[in-house]
Amino acid sequence: MKTGERMASTQGTALITGTSAGIGLVYARRLAERGYDLVLVARREDRLRTLARELEAAHSIRAEVLKADLTSDEDMRRVNQRAAGEDLSLLINNAGIGGYAPFAEVDPVLLEQLVRLHILAPMLATRAALPGMLARGRGAIINVASLLAFSGSVPPNPLPHRATYAGAKSFLVTFTRTLAGEVRGTPVKVQVVCPGMTATEFNGGYRGAMTPEDVVTASLVGLERGETVCVPGLEAADAVAALEQAEAGMRQGSKPTLAARYRTPGNA
Repeated sequence: MKTGERMASTQGTALITGTSAGIGLVYARRLAERGYDLVLVARREDRLRTLARELEAAHSIRAEVLKADLTSDEDMRRVNQRAAGEDLSLLINNAGIGGYAPFAEVDPVLLEQLVRLHILAPMLATRAALPGMLARGRGAIINVASLLAFSGSVPPNPLPHRATYAGAKSFLVTFTRTLAGEVRGTPVKVQVVCPGMTATEFNGGYRGAMTPEDVVTASLVGLERGETVCVPGLEAADAVAALEQAEAGMRQGSKPTLAARYRTPGNA
């Protein structure tokens, strides 16, 4: 080994999107402390380079900077190519935007960007990373969603106008839970973390919110325990089981006969 050259981490490499601030930044710091090499992905290259220097100096790991706008097809492809790397042991899909506005008024371009960032980018990065993880018998994928994924019955005020954002986060929840079923019995773990209001730049540093540090703590502890759905502020862990039971009740509608409540004289 040449002088000044670092050995590859025994933990492998973690690729984290949205690492220039907030939850992604905390993931990067925590994983560097644990000895992971890092691929730091975000649009703000200056912040990434500062963070990379800090973490390399403090923890003797490698921190690779990958400037990317995940609403761009070309940048998404570059990130996916890196996610397919043989050294990758952890993928964290964290990047996001809000796009809060009444659906009839929001810019369609923003809606497309939101769907690309919250649905297409994590789905394709996961597709790029997963085959190698399965082949190597090692790896984990974390998708950062939101408790707004479970807010479909709640109208705006006090919650924001969020039809597309909440729908996209709901996709991440269902995608991750279903994927967990596919990889059950393998060494690969998948998790969706669903924080509530979090004190980050994304939310304007909202006071009274959970810290991003606590969100990441819950996620990493939950991952070690094999939790597929992590809700950092939820005391009653059986709420997830209750959700599964409610879904089972909904699936009882999969029958060849029309429900009695729809049998009116008009269609008899």
